[in-house]
Amino acid sequence: MKVVAPKPFTYEEGDRAVLLLHGFTGSTIDVKGLGRVLRQAGFTCHAPLYTGHGGEAEVLIQTTPDEWWRSAQEGYRYLRELGYMKIAVAGVSLGGTFALRLAMMHPVAGLVSMCAPTRGKSRTDLADRVIDYAERFKTFEGKEEELRKKEMDELAQRDMSFLDELQSFIDDTGDRLHAIKDPALILQGAKDAALYKESAIRIHDEILSEEKELKWYGESGHIITLDQERQQVCEDVKDFLLKLDW
Repeated sequence: MKVVAPKPFTYEEGDRAVLLLHGFTGSTIDVKGLGRVLRQAGFTCHAPLYTGHGGEAEVLIQTTPDEWWRSAQEGYRYLRELGYMKIAVAGVSLGGTFALRLAMMHPVAGLVSMCAPTRGKSRTDLADRVIDYAERFKTFEGKEEELRKKEMDELAQRDMSFLDELQSFIDDTGDRLHAIKDPALILQGAKDAALYKESAIRIHDEILSEEKELKWYGESGHIITLDQERQQVCEDVKDFLLKLDW
């Protein structure tokens, strides 16, 4: 079956713009529902697709975290080039870490961090994430079991040293949280792994924003924008953005 790759999207509605950032091994599907809700509320939204994401894992592992980070930065620049001077940043998982990093570098109207890590997972855990993504993608493609197993065996032997760079980027971002002073909303799924729950508390405690709030979602795991409480997540993000001093 031919799989149609996810694409970046832009919804132009008003003079308040929001950059939406997806997760590692994810795609713009992670934030598309949130984008629709914000569009209905009058916000312009742009979601870039990171280099190498949205397709086969064999393509993903040939790219680097620096390239993914550049994709996020280019998304911010794209909104500026369109003429938007008031930009908020919102991201889930690695996208949340990218949102934190952007808020350290640029003036933002507000920051939404959703299940963002501030400490890198082990290389084994990250490699397992890639393998799991590859298995799901190949199954979705409808590949026969024998071919799928052959490709998975080959993938398991590939060099994944780029994951060390990803760990370093996340750790470095976590060490700079005190640089953030913009209004911030931190959202976290209560059923997520301990590393992410600890990161949510750390973000709330270490950023220097006068306006900051940490909200928990009892029935949600990691990608809360797609989980059981996604509608409430979207409403909470919308309400936070509407209250900002644009």
